[in-house]
Amino acid sequence: MPRTIKSRLPFLTLLLLIAGLIVYINWPQEAGEKKRHQRTVAVRVAQAQTEEFKDVIEALGNARANEQVLITSKNADFVEGVYFTDGQIVSKGDILVKLNHAEEDAKIKELEANLAESVAQLNRFQGLLQKKATSKSQVDEQEAKTKAIAAQLLSARTKLNELTISAPFDGVLGFREISVGAYIESGALITSLDDLSIVKVDFSVPERFYTTVKIGQAIEATNTAYGQRVFMGKITSIDPRIDNVTRMVKIRAEIPNSDYALRAGMLLNINVERSVENVLQVPESAVIPIEDRHYVFVTNEGKAVRKQVTVGRRKPGKVEIIGGLVEGEAVVVEGALKLREGSSVNILEN
Repeated sequence: MPRTIKSRLPFLTLLLLIAGLIVYINWPQEAGEKKRHQRTVAVRVAQAQTEEFKDVIEALGNARANEQVLITSKNADFVEGVYFTDGQIVSKGDILVKLNHAEEDAKIKELEANLAESVAQLNRFQGLLQKKATSKSQVDEQEAKTKAIAAQLLSARTKLNELTISAPFDGVLGFREISVGAYIESGALITSLDDLSIVKVDFSVPERFYTTVKIGQAIEATNTAYGQRVFMGKITSIDPRIDNVTRMVKIRAEIPNSDYALRAGMLLNINVERSVENVLQVPESAVIPIEDRHYVFVTNEGKAVRKQVTVGRRKPGKVEIIGGLVEGEAVVVEGALKLREGSSVNILEN
């Protein structure tokens, strides 16, 4: 054997060993890949469908009563009667509390008697004046006296009415803060009254949405106490000023509440409907993001086909598809992460 070939034999042998090692390492992987492509993957599918897509603004707001007051006493006196219970629903004019009014009753009776006597005296003077048996000044004096008594009587009756405290409007009462026989000071709290037939809710949205909200626009409100129940309302006013710190605009809406389900102070999740469109949508689980692109797997004759799609807006559980799919295509919603291009699929029943 020539010396040159003999000297190169170890080198050639090493190259053959390296080549064999590379083939040995890669062969199982290639076989495995081929085997994986050949195996059948169980998947669930759903059709891409055109459905309503509500473009909404989400916000949080606190519920407020349509009208709310603290019922207090204008006068200091003993409580003679309490005519309501905690949480009672009352109508405008219903009597809630009566304070002691014996002194006012007596004073009114006295003034009524004095007024009757003064009127009779005035009538006699006017008759004498017609006969020129008395002077005009005496008649005027008696007339002024009569008017003064009438004014005192009106004042006494007003004070008597103030000792009877009534509901100023329809609503729901709060806790009772007084008892019969107690002496209360002027301004003492008796109870609260809330008109809950309509609930107001104030919330704020970013200023970029300022031009997309308007008075009369529909809103949806939910509260954790009522689960999936949705309360419908509408925007009634928009603050003309935008907060220069938070860059938010304040909005007020009203929600009908005839069954008094909503109460003042409740935290409400608000959705403001900006627009409603019919767009192509797929379940969110069907979309696979890879870097800055999005893909879905569709099924075609028992095989998986990967398609790049252009996504738009999102809502819980749904994604808008702008391009890459047509309505009616079956997209994989379960098992997509196990698929490769061309994988065999077994479609499970939903």
